[in-house]
Amino acid sequence: MFSLLKRRNSSKTIAFMLLLLVGSMLMVGQSMASGEGTDVHLELNIKDGLQTQAIWVGLFILIAVYAMIITEAVHRTLAAALGGLAAVLALNHYSVESALTLRAVTTFIDWETIGLLLGMMVMVGVISHTGVFEWFAVEAYKKSGGSIWSLVVILCTVTAVLSAFLDNVTTVLLLTPVTIQLAKVLDLKPVPLLIAEVLFSNIGGAATMIGDPPNIMIGSGLSESAIRSKDGGIYADLASQGVSFNDFILEMAPGIFMTIVPSFMLLRWMYADEFSGKRIRDVAELESKYGIKDVKMLTTSGIILGLVILGFFLHPITHMPVSWIALGGSVLMLLATNRHNLEEPLEEVEWTTLLFFAGLFVLVHSLQYMGVISFIGEYVQRAIEAFPQGEDGLIRLSAAIIILLWVSAIASAFIDNIPYTATMIPIVLQISQGADVELNPLIWALAFGACLGGNGTLIGASANVVMAGMSEEAGYPVSFNEFFRAGFPIMLLTTFIVSFYMILVYVVGGGGMMWKLALMLLTLIGTIYQIQRGRKKGKSYADSLVDNDAKELKNLVEETLSSAGLVSSKLDSEE
Repeated sequence: MFSLLKRRNSSKTIAFMLLLLVGSMLMVGQSMASGEGTDVHLELNIKDGLQTQAIWVGLFILIAVYAMIITEAVHRTLAAALGGLAAVLALNHYSVESALTLRAVTTFIDWETIGLLLGMMVMVGVISHTGVFEWFAVEAYKKSGGSIWSLVVILCTVTAVLSAFLDNVTTVLLLTPVTIQLAKVLDLKPVPLLIAEVLFSNIGGAATMIGDPPNIMIGSGLSESAIRSKDGGIYADLASQGVSFNDFILEMAPGIFMTIVPSFMLLRWMYADEFSGKRIRDVAELESKYGIKDVKMLTTSGIILGLVILGFFLHPITHMPVSWIALGGSVLMLLATNRHNLEEPLEEVEWTTLLFFAGLFVLVHSLQYMGVISFIGEYVQRAIEAFPQGEDGLIRLSAAIIILLWVSAIASAFIDNIPYTATMIPIVLQISQGADVELNPLIWALAFGACLGGNGTLIGASANVVMAGMSEEAGYPVSFNEFFRAGFPIMLLTTFIVSFYMILVYVVGGGGMMWKLALMLLTLIGTIYQIQRGRKKGKSYADSLVDNDAKELKNLVEETLSSAGLVSSKLDSEE
């Protein structure tokens, strides 16, 4: 048994080194940022007369993969691998060019995303052995006072804030072990907590350019310089409407801020039983049992992680791929803490998750070449052009915002939002120029839709898949249907709120700051009033946040009707 376990660990070490080597070779000479591109460099053309057939075959493959994932007929990693293989075979059949080599197929994989995930997983593996995750779990419990809902609010708030200023994948990698450990200590079901966290990681990550991969891609691909040089300069007249790092905060953050409290309220309603009650534990016992195990390793790994996070923040300035930052940090951390023992940290690497992403990238990019995603984009443009310009073009602008926002949200829920966004960036430029619609609002509609749409299904966003992989490794599998029951309603709610925000800001307000400030102020005043009203009733801050008078109103109506019935019966008896 010992020799078998040893061979298993050795194989993980070899796999890590091989993947690191292959990823490095493929990324050498590339200067793209994380999510900025999708590593697709092939020129493939579908045979004349078979374009429509290729699209329908691609759609059939996509639906079949989702059917396998939803029904859990096979593991989602195997489903993605089968779908990728079928899509490549179909692409080989329909393309004019000769059969794709393995080297060519590997260009379908976004190695930036794989490198980022691998590097962060290794670092999390090192840090997890210091005991810091257990310590953080105890601190979160102390702040909650034993209330399960207060704990949920704390975890979700921390997740949303970190996701905005770090990125949601990294945040989920760091907080998932904390949440699982906390659930074990408090005897809670970890899956509802993890789903709540990852939903808020996608919401919070949408607020900034570096918070979510689709935003990084949009910030890079639709900047002023990128638009000016794209396709030989045919979109140069739109370059002045390009976006910058600060634009994401100014345009996206107010809309995201409006979704926070409603999302908490819906979450509390959906998990009424799971997020109710208290868990009373001896804090002193928890502190003694779940303290820091290795202060020296924590200090060393913490400094390296801090430098990695600093590198993420400086990405807009240095333009250094975040995958290289993460991989470099992981190697440095291994050298500084576990140079003679790689087995323990590599135990935390979710190889099935990495393989799932590889299969999914191959699947989606094969479908992209077959014309499936462009097919969606063309119909979006046709739908927009069906609306008249109206006075000052506001009718078509309104239609363009709503259509692009909702199509992006629904499509990103069922197609991973990274390749979807990569495909839609040139289509957005095409729509703006072809349909004569202002570009800037379309950019934000795509960004909102892609980021918030990622909450729709388990495979809609990278953070969802990472969370599910780590949870499954810990013994708590997250099913597609379980995530869908919570994620899809949250996606619908947040997208509806953002629709209201975008129409007011970009159609009614013309994109000025006045409406953004007014909406943020109203949201802030409403939140403060909500909390104060709850506090007056003796509720905690977390309970006040989702306080509503529905039950009280119901009881009042019942009492009134009962009282009226009692009075009328007395009058009848007196007569």
